[in-house]
Amino acid sequence: MRVSLRKMSLRQLHQYVQARGPESYPEVIAALAGDPRGGAQRLVRYCRERLEEWERQKSLLTRMYAHERRLWSQGARYVAGVDEVGRGPLAGPVVAAAVVLPGEVFLPGLENIRRLTERRREALYDEIRRVAVSVGVGMADPAGIDETSVLLATYEAMSRAVRGLTVPPDHLLLASLHLPHPGPPQTLVAGGEGASASVAAAAVVAKVTRDRYMMEMDRLYPQYGFAHHKGYGTAEHRAALEKYGPCPIHRRLGQPREALSAAPARPPHGDA
Repeated sequence: MRVSLRKMSLRQLHQYVQARGPESYPEVIAALAGDPRGGAQRLVRYCRERLEEWERQKSLLTRMYAHERRLWSQGARYVAGVDEVGRGPLAGPVVAAAVVLPGEVFLPGLENIRRLTERRREALYDEIRRVAVSVGVGMADPAGIDETSVLLATYEAMSRAVRGLTVPPDHLLLASLHLPHPGPPQTLVAGGEGASASVAAAAVVAKVTRDRYMMEMDRLYPQYGFAHHKGYGTAEHRAALEKYGPCPIHRRLGQPREALSAAPARPPHGDA
């Protein structure tokens, strides 16, 4: 037999809410509305505020599944969102991701991924990996970018991400670029990651994957500050590039002439 919420201590109430999350908010608000304890009323206010935020997130995410719902209703079983990151940096790869979600899963934070902290984005990445039907990741390294172009390398990274899916996608939702290669039908989503949950999920996977790679490169080439700028052309990065010259993960396209003429930098302490 469940104990009445009004008979719980404040500590027990907080544990109850923490264990059950937003699902418990309406029950707690109704049960404690007349509770004279100040701590209980503070908890009620907290639950009301969080419930409003939760409902707002649910509403936004529901709208972000509009493209997926349309395709599912037309018989598409596996709808893959595709997005990429890393076209603009001076160093590092272009990374693309393709994500097939199992339906209208509620993933808080997906409705506004540009406002996520690094910690929250990492947590959302783990959740996407946990619930997704399939996730594919593709990468185009700096050498490939220099041999062709950023655009062609981006196409290749996106194609690799789609090929990396463990289920055959029936339709692709893309944020910014149509794939020129034959394959499943494609839809370019106006608004990109802000208009499709699948595309937003792909954007999170692509960014976290690339950021983790650049963190590894920072340990190998600490003089460039990759951990801070992730290879983008900040003043700090450009100054290091002119001082040390390019390292093996630098792109030759768009670099200062002085940096290009410098001897390639090597990892410190003779590490390979």
